[in-house]
Amino acid sequence: MAQPADQETVSLLRWLRRQLRQPTPERERLEAAVANDDPAEARRLLERYPFGEAQRRHVEGLIDRWEARRGAN
Repeated sequence: MAQPADQETVSLLRWLRRQLRQPTPERERLEAAVANDDPAEARRLLERYPFGEAQRRHVEGLIDRWEARRGAN
C-alpha cells in the first residue's frame, strides 16, 4: 500500500485500524480508498458502519479535512 502523504490520511488510517480491528474485506476497501486518495469512496463505505454519534463526527471531520486538502492542491 502506498504511504499516505499527509496528517489527515495518517489519522484516518490509524482510526480505521483501531475501530475495525479485524482485517475484513470492508476494512481493506477503506484502506484502499485512503491509499488511492479517494475520500468520496471512503465516506460512502463508512456510511455502512454503525458508529456512535461521536465516532461518526470524528471520522467525518477527518474526511472533511482530507477533502479540503485535496481541493487546496
